[in-house]
Amino acid sequence: MPAPGLPEWLRAWRDRRLASPAFRAWATRFPLTRPIARRRSRALFDLCAGFVYAQVLAACVQLELFEALRDGPLPAGALAVRLGLPGDSAARLLEAATSLRLLERRRADAAGEPRWGLGPLGAAMLGDAGLAAMVRHHAALYADLADPVALLRREAGDTALGRYWAYAGADQPEAVPGAAVADYSALMAATQPMVAAEVLAAYDLSRHRCLLDLGGGEGGFLVAAAQAAPRLHLMLLDLPAVADRARIRLAAAGLSGRSTVHGGSFLPGSLPPGADCISLVRVVHDHDDAAAMTILRAARQALPPGGTLLLAEPMAAEAGAEPMGGAYFGFYLLAMGSGRPRRAEELTAMLVQAGFVRPRRHRTRLPLLCGVISAQASGARLSI
Repeated sequence: MPAPGLPEWLRAWRDRRLASPAFRAWATRFPLTRPIARRRSRALFDLCAGFVYAQVLAACVQLELFEALRDGPLPAGALAVRLGLPGDSAARLLEAATSLRLLERRRADAAGEPRWGLGPLGAAMLGDAGLAAMVRHHAALYADLADPVALLRREAGDTALGRYWAYAGADQPEAVPGAAVADYSALMAATQPMVAAEVLAAYDLSRHRCLLDLGGGEGGFLVAAAQAAPRLHLMLLDLPAVADRARIRLAAAGLSGRSTVHGGSFLPGSLPPGADCISLVRVVHDHDDAAAMTILRAARQALPPGGTLLLAEPMAAEAGAEPMGGAYFGFYLLAMGSGRPRRAEELTAMLVQAGFVRPRRHRTRLPLLCGVISAQASGARLSI
């Protein structure tokens, strides 16, 4: 092996220092390094305690604590009664939530009893039904992560997320019954608005005539797209049982006259023609490489030359959102049994391989939620 360069030598020196208890003790005493040492100690402790933090949030959501404080602060005793908790348990939860900035301790009432109100993070939770739905859903994820090594070794067997996302392991996803798609369709519908807002702020759909949303679920993205581009015709393709739910959703939004819903799969030749733009919103990362390429090639076949593919999903190694793409979705999709998060550069290469040209990244306001890439269908159609 070639001798390591200066950057590698410096990293090795850093690692030796940080692994030394004597150095860490010195760093906490020295005034110039003390703030850094404290931040890193807090970050490491947060990693160790992260599951407890998440369970505090889960308790707040399940007990509807944020809703209880919607109209203003309440005394601890009143909250204990409303939450159905013993007084000491309620006090423990309130203190825990306050330490995580979910709640804030406010001025005591006339009787001297302390009151609690929403903190900055709790107020944000109150206004985001999709995030609360994800918190409730995490019970299945945490069950699968109880033995992460077994999951990594593929020794975990049947997983809760594998059962939840019924299509992931199905030989014939289009045959999945309606009862098996109801829960995950509702979850996707609850979380879609925040993702749709990011996509539509990054890319202007009004330049297109007809949008086909592949794997469009109950139609949440199309409802948002219809508002952003009033002249846009809408098409949706998803599993037959999901498509039935999408028809109901689009009809309730008054969009039956400008939308067409198809039940089917992503297999080549099965995509409906007629769209000059196809969207894949939180779809590709759910699939392993071979299936993902099948979807991208099918989309290319369904588009006319120059037509646009719009790909939006959480991406690995996004600046400021590294834990979401790397850790969260990496293990979530592992438990689900299908797919993986990909870097933007990898997705771009896959698009080119599938027959698209001029891939372009579009900056999103919250990369934590998703990144966006557009590409145009090449002039020549590929054989699949």
